[in-house]
Amino acid sequence: MFKKAIVRKPCPEMIHGITSASLGVPDYGRALHQHERYIQALQSLGLEVTVLESESRFPDSTFVEDVALCTPPMAVITNPGAASRNGEQVDMERVLQSFYHQLEYIEAPGTLDAGDVMMTGTHFYIGISNRTNDEGACQLIRILEKYGMTGERIILKKLLHLKSGVSYLEKGTLLAGKALFDHPAFEVFQKIEVADDEAFAANSLWVNGTILVPAGFVKTLERVEKAGFTTIALDVSEFEKLDGGLSCLSLRF
Repeated sequence: MFKKAIVRKPCPEMIHGITSASLGVPDYGRALHQHERYIQALQSLGLEVTVLESESRFPDSTFVEDVALCTPPMAVITNPGAASRNGEQVDMERVLQSFYHQLEYIEAPGTLDAGDVMMTGTHFYIGISNRTNDEGACQLIRILEKYGMTGERIILKKLLHLKSGVSYLEKGTLLAGKALFDHPAFEVFQKIEVADDEAFAANSLWVNGTILVPAGFVKTLERVEKAGFTTIALDVSEFEKLDGGLSCLSLRF
């Protein structure tokens, strides 16, 4: 169960954030409203939420998940793969020092976005992507092993991040899109398939027994509920325009 979360308010410069989507320019005012509703949802599920002020130097800085990985015994400060995001982790290191006694680091030439890391108990799946290279993944695996945990690499071909295509819903269940649904590494899990026309919804988020699902993806919501999960639908349309989803917007621990 999570007790705490860290989020960062979006900045006006988010309209210049990195994106491969063709969904238009984010509406900053609407993004602020959606972000506030996101915070309220986390609080309603029992989390104490630390809200960091916006950081105009980094247009994508509201996506705090990428710059650190939080585990029970320690946190890992990553080395983001996009040049425009490298530096976000410096401030996050200071924030996490107030929560963790143990911090570990991904060092160059390794790169790692924690959006490429999916935790399933004490085992972690690490996507090799345009943002996370093999060296970064190997460094993370060595760090995890120091603390009695394990990790394995998953080669990505089309996805921005691993969690763009798959989410762990606990109870041995994955929510997965077509790109990863039949991946042999995930054979041990029960799986809920995300329809091709709702691929964005593969990035849903387990928080203390409830699944946060992006609003507007009706088939995914119904399939998750049919599998026995309680859900909350949240509108994150302005973050979708920047390839960002529900997990991207917080660090949870």
